Amino acid sequence: MATADLLKTYRTKRDFAKTQEPKGKRGKAKGASFVVQKHDATRLHYDFRLELDGVLKSWAVTKGPSLDPGEKRLAVHVEDHPLDYGGFEGTIPKGQYGGGTVMLWDRGTWEPLHDPHEGLKEGKLHFRLDGERMKGGWTLVKMRGRPKEKRENWLLIKERDETADDDDPLLKDHETSVATGRSMQAIAEGADSAVWESEPEKGSQAAVKGETSAKRKAAARKNTRKKGAKTTQPAFRSPQLATLVDTVPSGAGWVHEMKYDGYRLIVALGEGGPKFFTRSGQDWTAKFAKLAKAFAPLGERSALVDGELVAFDDKGRTDFSSLQRAIGEGGDLAFFAFDLLEIDGEDVTGEKLSERKTRLKDLLKPLPKDSAIQFSEHVRGEGEKVLSALCAGGHEGIVSKKADAPYRSRRTKTWLKIKCTRRQEFVIGGWSPSQRRAGFSSLLLGTFEDGELRYHGRVGTGFDQDDLDALSTRLKAIERKTPPFADVPKAAARGAHWVKPELVAEIAFAEFTGDNILRHPSFLGLREDKEASKVSLEKPVATTKADASSASKGGAGKQGSGKRGAGRASSGGDASAAGDGDDMRIAGVRLTSPDRVVFPSQGLSKRDLAEYYAAIGEWMLPYLAERPLSLVRCPQGRAKKCFFQKHDSGGFPDEMKRVEIIEGSGDTEQYFYVDDLAGIVAGVQMGVMEFHIWGSRIDQIEKPERIVFDLDPDEGLDFGDVKTASFDLRDRLADLGFQSFPMLSGGKGVHVIVPLTRRAEWPEVNAFARGFAVKLAEEAPEKYVATMSKAKRKGRIFIDYLRNERGATAIAPFSTRSRDGAPVATPVSWDELSSVKAANAYTVENLPKRLKALRGDPWDEYQSVRQSITKAAMKAVKGD
Repeated sequence: MATADLLKTYRTKRDFAKTQEPKGKRGKAKGASFVVQKHDATRLHYDFRLELDGVLKSWAVTKGPSLDPGEKRLAVHVEDHPLDYGGFEGTIPKGQYGGGTVMLWDRGTWEPLHDPHEGLKEGKLHFRLDGERMKGGWTLVKMRGRPKEKRENWLLIKERDETADDDDPLLKDHETSVATGRSMQAIAEGADSAVWESEPEKGSQAAVKGETSAKRKAAARKNTRKKGAKTTQPAFRSPQLATLVDTVPSGAGWVHEMKYDGYRLIVALGEGGPKFFTRSGQDWTAKFAKLAKAFAPLGERSALVDGELVAFDDKGRTDFSSLQRAIGEGGDLAFFAFDLLEIDGEDVTGEKLSERKTRLKDLLKPLPKDSAIQFSEHVRGEGEKVLSALCAGGHEGIVSKKADAPYRSRRTKTWLKIKCTRRQEFVIGGWSPSQRRAGFSSLLLGTFEDGELRYHGRVGTGFDQDDLDALSTRLKAIERKTPPFADVPKAAARGAHWVKPELVAEIAFAEFTGDNILRHPSFLGLREDKEASKVSLEKPVATTKADASSASKGGAGKQGSGKRGAGRASSGGDASAAGDGDDMRIAGVRLTSPDRVVFPSQGLSKRDLAEYYAAIGEWMLPYLAERPLSLVRCPQGRAKKCFFQKHDSGGFPDEMKRVEIIEGSGDTEQYFYVDDLAGIVAGVQMGVMEFHIWGSRIDQIEKPERIVFDLDPDEGLDFGDVKTASFDLRDRLADLGFQSFPMLSGGKGVHVIVPLTRRAEWPEVNAFARGFAVKLAEEAPEKYVATMSKAKRKGRIFIDYLRNERGATAIAPFSTRSRDGAPVATPVSWDELSSVKAANAYTVENLPKRLKALRGDPWDEYQSVRQSITKAAMKAVKGD
């Protein structure tokens, strides 16, 4: 059906002369987006929409979605909506159809787990969501209609998986927009600022640019200084400080700024020109006369501005060493303003960050575009993407801030910093003489802990001759006879010259050893703005549930990514927090945080997982290599949130290869594949706990080389029933001329796999698989069903043939499963299947031993099988 026909009902219900809603011109259909819009119309409900056939298939969920699988939420099927409706947030005029407030409550992508058209027709749609709030498996089930009932009622049900939660905090924890961070009331009050986007995923960028609601216009007018207003210069205030954390907070309740590599400055504007204060309150105004002139276009506005003083390197990045040279040599400096504490005598620290930044941007409007004073832009939501992009560009990291939080002059968890590389300040406690160059060979470093200077190692690189000369002069001036350290190894102390612990150095380094000694440190420069007595060891803290996602006040949901920021090996690497274990390499791939536990019940670490794959890689690769992949990623281990990923989102190691595939929508997307052990280990580094494979290889995408029947038992059946069914399928397939192989799924079932010579294309293979499953269910209805409906599955085994569609995937042989016990999807022989007691019998811990004990491959004939779907076989399952 044409899009215009699909949208006919939608159009007839609306008067587009009175409502801003789109008329429904065909947009670019990617076929994978979903949105949920909270809609306060006649009564409050949530509009759940899935993109399909160029429109948004829509259901009105009266009580909203639930993470509790026991909660079956009524979802009334309503008219299809145009794609650009998925970016709408604002109000629909009263008196119009659906009149009321609309919030963009969630958005992301969806993946149908079978033919969605068939699912809609049969009344059972099973799919996975990867949204900012809704994730994992979900099902829409059509209810049987009553006589003369006009509306079509469905049930929206959460699948029982890692993302389910019986406590169901979903609606309670998320009461604000994923696009703008606004509440329903704020959206209603800003009725003139409806936000429309042609593509839902761009909503966060709209939020960055800001909206001009009536409330914000009033704030802007309030910011405009009246004639005769006082311009008294505000007094210094201590700045708010960020807490170093190991994960990026998720959701649109957070905004993310670049972490600049410079000096923190508080700038006081008013009569007499700007004054510049360091974070500790030192007056550095005399140092920056040239920068002071850049504020001249602001006149004598009174304000207290928080920001970062920077200089740029030859690649256009902020760079601390370049800043030191610029200060010393009178070079060019810049100032990035990112917060406002006072304006025209008014204290604004109690306002939300989003409101303060709007005022700050208005304050800076008179400045020319090429000014040395710049407004620090931010991105709302998409924190991992921001961090990944900045790390890839060689920057220091990001600072994430709660959009609705007030300003507090202390270290808080409403400001979080996530670094691309490890670096912090250390106090210089001494130096070792050099036999090869003038000056010293290395500096002895420490931090103050409980009033004592604790030793953390030496740094001997990063100095040029000017650094050596300048530092040598300053060190000699503060020499002392005894070591300032409470503890220092004899080897380091031998021949050392001690100094008063007054100088602070900025150091970049790779990691800490187990006893907190720096590995591969490099000197960046002295920190004149920081007091030595206040320098302590900076350890990333684990981000709590409340920190990492915006709760009801912050207004954003959880994302499953959970990548760790400190010490990243690459732009998207899953790197460690301090003290979380040394880096190591397996198969040539750098593995960070190798000792971090990923299977809590077994105490298995990332290292254990990588070593498992190293042990069984030669067994796994024949079935995994050069096939498009879908990945289940659990970056913080299986006990935390996991998510399903099909496409390259950036930041993955190069060992994971990419291939472009044209999807059903006509769009081209990048998929992953691997061709060696390094690729598998790179997946482990990125938190991959399940590898799912296509049925075809990348060189002939359209010609599958296997058929998969997944035997999924009803809860009342035991594994003996599944084994009996598996042998039944084997025999029936053999009658049609097919040799098949069993694989324990690692869950509850068995996969019966039929290797194919690459001749038939997807439609023919799918038709055969479906025909076989349906015929089997018809011949033995007391044992089998070929539909996903759990109601029809009672006491039966579902023969899932849906993994044989183009783009569908199944768990790869020898892949781990993200389940308790660290089970593995394990190929077995038919003889062995007879004695196996469970589908999850083999695990990361016992499978390598089992493979070593085998005299041969349980699938030793698999690669040599040559068989195809014949006309006779097709006729047998079709019945014609």
